[in-house]
Order: sequence, then structure tokens, then C-alpha cells
Amino acid sequence: MSKSGPGTAGARYDCIVVGGGHNGLVCATYLARGGRSVLVLEAANQLGGGAVTCEFSPGFRVSACAHLLYSLSSRVTQDLDLPAHGFTLAAQELPTVALSLDRTPLLIGAQALQAQGTSAVSSADAQAYRSYTARLCQLAAALGPSLESVPPRLASGAWADRLSLLRLGWRVRCLGRRDMRELLRVGGMCIYDLLDEHFSDELLKGALAFDAVLGTNLGPRSPGSVFTLLYRLASAANAGAHAAAAGSYSQPRGGLGALSEALAKAARAAGVQIRTQAAVQRILVRDDCAAGVVLESGEAIEADVVVSNADPKATFLRLLGAQHLDTGFVRRVAHLRTQGLAAKLHLALDALPAFAGVAPEKLAGRLLIAPSLNYLERAYNHSKYGEYSSAPALEITIPTLHDPQLAPPGKHVLSAIVQYAPYALAGGWDEQRPQFTALLMDLLERYAPGIGGQASSVQLLTPRDIEREFRVTGGHWHHAELALDQFFMVRPVPGAAQYHSPVKGLYLCGAGCHPGGGVMGTAGRNAARQVLTHAA
Repeated sequence: MSKSGPGTAGARYDCIVVGGGHNGLVCATYLARGGRSVLVLEAANQLGGGAVTCEFSPGFRVSACAHLLYSLSSRVTQDLDLPAHGFTLAAQELPTVALSLDRTPLLIGAQALQAQGTSAVSSADAQAYRSYTARLCQLAAALGPSLESVPPRLASGAWADRLSLLRLGWRVRCLGRRDMRELLRVGGMCIYDLLDEHFSDELLKGALAFDAVLGTNLGPRSPGSVFTLLYRLASAANAGAHAAAAGSYSQPRGGLGALSEALAKAARAAGVQIRTQAAVQRILVRDDCAAGVVLESGEAIEADVVVSNADPKATFLRLLGAQHLDTGFVRRVAHLRTQGLAAKLHLALDALPAFAGVAPEKLAGRLLIAPSLNYLERAYNHSKYGEYSSAPALEITIPTLHDPQLAPPGKHVLSAIVQYAPYALAGGWDEQRPQFTALLMDLLERYAPGIGGQASSVQLLTPRDIEREFRVTGGHWHHAELALDQFFMVRPVPGAAQYHSPVKGLYLCGAGCHPGGGVMGTAGRNAARQVLTHAA
């Protein structure tokens, strides 16, 4: 990727998009298709933000931050014709296997539970799983369309906002009395209580709870953890997939970076100019309106509209500056919860590891270390005191089983998301990184004996590393915690919740705005619609 596109220096644009992550590229493409001249500025030498494929050891490549797809908007895929730009999947509907040291690992899915029989779970739990997933998917389906639309403004007299609220209310009402009552009942619940209502099998409950807390600052007993699961299921439904719990996970060929490359090709095909290694120092403001940007090199580029794919804190407090905002708004942004709690572990392996009790063909799926609800809750408890988990929960993939090109012949890559690893670790990550890495390797050794000897290289990305490498304040994958008080019509904060900002001509399009994180592209699409509708 070149540092600059033709004709960028000194030019004026209708729109500048700050940040070449997937939402920024999606937004830029829709804007260009809407007739705007668009420039994308990316600080790194590679487009994609957290959705990149990186070489972490000679010959070994991995999806550096996000590593599986389950929520990429089907509308974005179709509108931008991503397959025509080289985007393909190495695997779809990856199975989920719950690992255990005390019993046979559990293959999760309605048919899988039934096939494993009572040696895996009771017939009551197998039946409960079918009704549980069906009910949650039905509730999530009522919320799904709201993720694809611009949130309404509260207390607004505009008919568009009133109509949006009416549509949301109608979708909930169409659930029927029983399901509507159930949505109101469970929306603010903790996943611990909901799973206890339905199941008795501890291994099954631990695995199902993992999806409710993955990437969040929540434990299974935290109120609102059912809401985060419903959000996950709703975004999966918008991707045209089955429920996440039923196996909607996909692996892009070439890693997540291949998706970002396809998005960049779609953007260029629409006429978007793209510059990498072009870090923005500040957003220009003239007569209380956004007027362009100044790069760290000192170059000024003018535009009528600036759309920021950076997180809200970086956008408003660093790039724009508090002097252009009122005190109350600055306070709300400063108090956004943005500290990440998930780390990423990468192993370069000389051979395929053997996980106890897991058939080789099942290693190609998604392996979970979350053997019970109490295990997850104890793992979370440490983070309350600024400590990393002494027994963490892990989501593990071996992407080379579906995509051998990611490693040298006969060798493999292991990629794992680790919960819980707090951003603000007491004592600091510089001092405690070796101990936590050793703890993780010891944990993996228990489930896959001999894996330590197979690992020629180990990389651990803590939230601090994610902040530095991907320029995300606090290292949070969603740019801001996804919770009821930071969601929908109040995300990221009142005054900037419909992709607009208090400064005319400045918009947001990143994971910090509605509908949140995950590799969806929906925030970029929604933001572009707002710009095309409201910016002259």
C-alpha cells in the first residue's frame, strides 16, 4: 500500500475520513458512491485498524486483534461486492468445543448435543438448549434492525425520530405478549441467573456464558451480561448467519487483513483516495466548523466534512481539543468507560498440538476454556482489583488448519483471546508480562500436553499493547464499553449519538458509536448515510 494516492497533496476534498479501519473504509466507499470526493488518512503502514493480518514471527501470520467473523453486515458485503474484490472465507460455521480437564470435551450445538447423548449432557439439557437458543434468537431478531439504522434522538419533535422509535416499539410488540415480557425481564439480567434457570450442566453453562462476557468488563454475575449476548446474536443475525451459539463463526482466507484489503479495493474502485503513514495531528476548526486536518508532518488538508474512525476520546480530546467543546460534553467523554480487559495470545507452533479428548478434525473449530460459571466469575474477580486472572478464560483457534498459508509447511499458528487482563494492571504490564505469559502457557499445557515444547515463538498483546499498536484509547475493542448506559441512542454520549458531533461538519464512524464494536461495518455505513443526508 502506497503512502499516498495520486493528487492528494494540497488538494481539497468534500470529506476526509480519519482512520483506515474497516468502518472508515466502509464509510469512505459509501460517501464516494454518493458523489463525494473522499480522502482516507491512516496513521499505520497497513489499512484495517484491528482487522489486520500481521507476521508475528518469521513465516507465521495471524489476525492480530479480532480473529473470527460473525457479524459482518450482509448489506455491506453485498453493497460493496466484497467477493469481487478478493474476499473469501477459509471456513464457515466453525464448531465450538468446550474443553474440560475432568470430562470429555463438549461439542456445542443443538444437533451436536443430541448426537453425543447422555454421556455428554442430560437429555433435559439437550432439549433446553434448543428452546433456549430459539428464544434468544427470536428476541435478538427484534433488536437486529435497530443496529442497521441511525438511533433516534430523545425528546425530538422530528418525524424521523418519532418514526424510528415507533418502529422499534412495533418490532418489540410483534414479539407477542410472552416474548415481549421475556425481553423486558432478561434484558438487564446477569447471564449466570439466566443459564441457571435453563441448564444443570456446568461445562455447558460456562461455555454459553463466555459469549456474554467476551471482550467486556463483565463477569457472568454482572447485570446486563444477557444484554451483551443479545447484542452479539442480533449482529450475527444481521450478518445473515445463524445464532452465534449455533455456529455462525467464519474464518476469512488470509486472516482478517484480507477483509480489510478487499474493503480498500472496493474504496479505491469507488474513487476514494487513500494515504497510509499519514497520522493526523489535529482537526482544523474554522468559524466553529470542521475545516480539514493537519498531519503530524505539518501538512494541512482542507475538507468540508471530517469523519473520524478514531475512538471518541481520541477524536474529541486529542484530535479536536476540549477548547472547541462545552464543559459538560467534555466531562461526559472523559468519563466514558474505555479500558479493555481482553488480551491476545499468539503461538508459532512447530507441530499441531493435541488437546486432550478432542479429535483432530474438531481442532479446526473454536476451543473454549471456560469450564463453569464459577470459573468465569473467579477469573473476572481479579480484574476488580487491577490484577490479571490466575486462571483465565480463553477462546482458542488454530487458523492454519483451514488456511495453511499462514505458516510454513507443516507448522501452525494458535490464536487465543484471553479474559481477563486489565488495562490498568497493578504493578504495570512491563513488569508482569513474563509472569502472565508463563501462566497462560502453563494453562495451555494442562489442556494440550507438550504444547510448550512445540512453541517456537510466543506473542502476548495486552490492552496496553492494543492501545499502542492500533491507536485505541484504553485498548478496548469496542472503543467504549458496550453497556446499557453506553448503547443505542446514548452511544457514545448524548450530544454525539447519531454520528454527529457538537462541531458542525465533524462526524463519527467508528466502533465507539452505534452499534458498537465487532467487525460489522454497520457504523461506517450508518455514518455515511448521515453525512450524505445532512452535509451540504
